[in-house]
Order: sequence, then C-alpha cells, then structure tokens
Amino acid sequence: MSSELLDALILLEKEKGISKDVIIEAIEAALISAYKRNFNQAHNVRVDMNLDKGTMRVFARKDVVADVYDPRLEISVEEAQTINPNYQLDDVVEIEVTPKDFGRIAAQTAKQVVTQRVREAERGVIYSEFSDREEDIMTGIVQRQDARFIYVSLGKIEALLPQTEQMPNEQYKPHDRIKVYITKVERTTKGPQIYVSRTHPGLLKRLFEKEVPEIYDGTVELKSVAREAGDRSKISVHSEYDEVDPVGSCVGPKGQRVQAVVNELKGEKIDIVRWSSDPVEFVANALSPSKVLEVMVDEEGKATTVIVPDYQLSLAIGKRGQNARLAAKLTGWKIDIKSQSEAEQEGIYVQRHEDMLVSRDAFDVEDDDME
Repeated sequence: MSSELLDALILLEKEKGISKDVIIEAIEAALISAYKRNFNQAHNVRVDMNLDKGTMRVFARKDVVADVYDPRLEISVEEAQTINPNYQLDDVVEIEVTPKDFGRIAAQTAKQVVTQRVREAERGVIYSEFSDREEDIMTGIVQRQDARFIYVSLGKIEALLPQTEQMPNEQYKPHDRIKVYITKVERTTKGPQIYVSRTHPGLLKRLFEKEVPEIYDGTVELKSVAREAGDRSKISVHSEYDEVDPVGSCVGPKGQRVQAVVNELKGEKIDIVRWSSDPVEFVANALSPSKVLEVMVDEEGKATTVIVPDYQLSLAIGKRGQNARLAAKLTGWKIDIKSQSEAEQEGIYVQRHEDMLVSRDAFDVEDDDME
C-alpha cells in the first residue's frame, strides 16, 4: 500500500465530504473479506493499515485456551507463552499471516471500496439536494423517450416524466428545454430516482409565483388551482390589502404575466377569479365567464344550485362540462347548474329586477315564500 492512498483519501474528504476514517474502516472490512475469499481462510483476522508508512498487515486472532479444538481459532497457553510469556488463559493472540502477494489484492480492494463510497456519497448529495426541491419546478432538457417515460436531464441526474404526467397537446423532442414540477424523490439501490410532471396543478402554481411578484412576496395569495392540463385551468386569488387587485396583479400589464404562463403551457387557457370566503360569491366567480343569476347553497351537503340565464347555460357548463367541473374543483363545492326557465318551472327561482342576485340557504325556503 502506498502513502499516495492517504493523499487521495484526504482529497476525497475535502472535495466529496467523505470522512477519511470511514473509508479506511470500509477498506479494512473489505480486505478481511478479500483475504478469506482469496486464501480460503476461516481465521478471525484483523487488518492493520498504516497509511503514513504505506504498509498493510494481516493478523490472525486466536483465543488462548487450555485445550485446543480448532487450531484456526484457538491456541494453547503453552504455545502462546512461547510468543510472549505474559499471555494468560482467555487472552487473544495476534499472529501475522500477511500473504506475499496480498498487496495486489489489497490495492484492487481499496480501489473498489473508494469508488463505491464516492458513488454512494455523490448519490447522497444528489438525494439531499433534490429532496429539498420536491414540489418545486426546474428547467430540464429532454434526453430521450421510451414507451413509459421521457428522460429529462436536470444537470446532475436524469428525471422520469411518466406518460400519465405528459401534456396531451405537447410533443417532446431531444434537446427541448421544458419546465417540470418535481412530484417525488425516492432512494433506490441504484441511487436517487426523481419523478416529474407537466400536468400537476403545482406546476401552474409555481409558474404564477415566478411571474407575479405579488404572489411571491405574499401580497397576493393563490388560494386554489383546478387544472385539466393542456386545455384549461382556473385559479383563485385573494389579497388582504384593499388597494391591491389580485386578479389584475396576475393578469399583468396588457396581460403579459398570464400570457407568459400560457406560453409555457403551450396555449392552455387560464381563468383567474377572485376568491371569497362566502361560497355564494366564490361559486359565482368560479363559473366565470358565465353570468350567474343566483347561487343557492346547501351548507350541510356542501352543494350548490346555480341559476344562469337560458342563453348562458352552455357557457356555464362548458364544453363537455369542463367549466362546471373546473369550478367545482376550484371551490370544493358540488355545483348543479340550471337554466332560468328550468328553475322557474321547478319553482325554485323567481325572476327579480336585479341583474344578479345571490342567496344563502335557499334550499331551506318555505313553499309559501315561493308563491
């Protein structure tokens, strides 16, 4: 063994943060296994490494006993005392058994252990770095694609973009730069495994945080997100400051902020609505761009019945029910949409002079009041 190994271990400790003592301990354990494997020995052995002198020695450890049953593991008191008169019963005698060509095996073993420990340390560093970035977005470069995944380079590691997390309106080609949302970071025997998404609602949230300074600094709060990736999304926003318009902040001057997010998501339509603690107001806002005449709330069932003008019914429901579905996801309330004429026929709505009227607990209205 050369003292160059010591220099290498000191360098590793500085650059990779791997303790020199930990590597030496691992090398010694590996050398014991290598000795027993290569020389068919069953001795209880100890390896002594002196990196300063560049020496390595193997010692067989034997228990001092009165009667020897296994000479590989035991030594008599008389024989032990020929080595050193001070040995007594139950002591342990160490006898050097270093093979002549053990230096070559030791060098190979040391190299393997160091390589393995460096790899483990690098994997640990990568895992620590990316586990802290779960639920965050990163820019990656598409590397390749198979039937199950798109492999996206995040610099130190390749992330997996599963087919279910790919946007239906996007085609991915090698060397494309895309923003991805980190959904999960796992430890595996082959190192950290990172899963990313282009469809997760969190991607939309993080994109708005990057584009809208008011969201980033907390002036505007993004309350909820509902998304059907590649087609349409809704977000609700709120501000505790009366002088701040949360919707206008997200839209930006001439729509630049929301347009930047739309461009990143390849044309996905985004509705920005004002959040409210009042479900009547919130549900009405969530059904934008449809006009709402009345929202009737069943607090117990967390359900609402929404009355809209006849000509607005298809707009309120949306293509394939999308607008109503997204509004329900955004608010967390069940939404049943009825046209004005249908509601009047069922006796649950009476037309009023106001353009828009909303009411709470309308399910509890007595029949007499509806006459």
